[in-house]
Amino acid sequence: MLQFVDLKQETPVKRDTSKRKEDFKEIYNEYITEKAKEQSSRCSQCGVPFCQIHCPLSNNIPDWLKLTAEGRLQEAYEVSQSTNNMPEVCGRICPQDRLCEGNCVIEQSGHGTVTIGSIEKYINDTAWEKGWVKPIKVKRELKQTVGIIGAGPAGMACAEELRKSGYQVTIYDRYDRPGGLLIYGIPNFKLEKFVVERRTKLLKDSGIKFIQNFEVGKNKTLYELKDKHDAILIATGVYKAREIEIPGQNLKNIFPAMEFLTASNRKGLGDEVKLFDDGTLNAEGKDVVVIGGGDTAMDCVRTSVRQKANSVKCLYRRDRENMPGSAREVGNAIEEGVEFIWLTNPKKFIGEKKVEHIEVNKMKLGEPDASGRRRPEIEVGSEYKIKADIVIKSLGFDPENLPKLFNAEELAVTQWGTIKIDIKSMQTNLEGVFAAGDIVRGASLVVWAIRDGRDAATQIEKYLQSKINKNKSVEAA
Repeated sequence: MLQFVDLKQETPVKRDTSKRKEDFKEIYNEYITEKAKEQSSRCSQCGVPFCQIHCPLSNNIPDWLKLTAEGRLQEAYEVSQSTNNMPEVCGRICPQDRLCEGNCVIEQSGHGTVTIGSIEKYINDTAWEKGWVKPIKVKRELKQTVGIIGAGPAGMACAEELRKSGYQVTIYDRYDRPGGLLIYGIPNFKLEKFVVERRTKLLKDSGIKFIQNFEVGKNKTLYELKDKHDAILIATGVYKAREIEIPGQNLKNIFPAMEFLTASNRKGLGDEVKLFDDGTLNAEGKDVVVIGGGDTAMDCVRTSVRQKANSVKCLYRRDRENMPGSAREVGNAIEEGVEFIWLTNPKKFIGEKKVEHIEVNKMKLGEPDASGRRRPEIEVGSEYKIKADIVIKSLGFDPENLPKLFNAEELAVTQWGTIKIDIKSMQTNLEGVFAAGDIVRGASLVVWAIRDGRDAATQIEKYLQSKINKNKSVEAA
């Protein structure tokens, strides 16, 4: 260990830009074993591991780096998966530059961070290839059942943890495939779908039941599910796109990001997608403008490049330093030919029936707002037009009206529409009904959803055990 002075930081080699723009395959090549050992050996094994502290899952990063450097990969995998239900996913899509790698001690000292994400991916991909990843073997089956609404990362993480304890778990999901955002929201060049599908199969092989195309409130109300199970977890995520209230917003060819990404991902999965096939949601040959600066916006611009758009522009009202998305993803997008128009905000959409241009304002940064970022302000008289055949809105997501959708008007929500829970117990105002993930915290990272799902499993198990103990006390009396 402690080789960071002599060994330079090396990330896995990216595929050539001209080649990777032609397909949707992941852009990074795999580490070879010796390179993974070498890069792991750069870890300083510091007394206070800031990488671990800044990981939402508190992953034991220095431990599995040391094991990898020593060639003890199976042990490294065991340590990695002990705190993370989807380490092979997090290694691919976590914004490590903002979390573990961005807080690495040797990065702060100027030696270049340990490439934690790439090594995590290498360890766990090796584990799958070697057959070390096994379905859960339940030692003692329990009669109590848990119904989980939502087959995204929070729901699946909670299901896995509860299944390890022997509970009977059923996941209900409104889509035709499990995975949620991992399947339909994230493009293959960041997360190939087989990675999600093999994880889902593992959970099915572990005895977790999945019911797809199931809409709570339509197939069954929340109360009907509550009567069927001993506990319920709501982990639906947030999918309602934020709107941009400007003139011309009802013109055709203006789409929310998830609609565009879902069409592309479904096409990649081999589905028949009418709106893609007729060219409506296909960027080929078009001048594409994406509005927004987060990771979803980066997914949209990079997808447009691969669909062979004529041009791809990204409008963002702040500058590059103040973008909320991963700096790494912005860099990848620039390499692939995306044009970023910083400090620019749309004023109105222009066209007859469909959008043809966007009139925009130039912006300047003023004083910091409540979030600490400098507030964008319009430069008077700075309007100009940008040509657009298709506009993709990536302005963030809000929760749907779940009390109305679920036919459960009593379900308490916050002023933002997220589900209100008791912070300690993670229980809603309805007894036995818990909530976790983005539907509680708002749109966030996959790694936080996994953390929330694990925490929810702990609280649900406490609740179910208390019910057993209460029944025993009644019988004894």
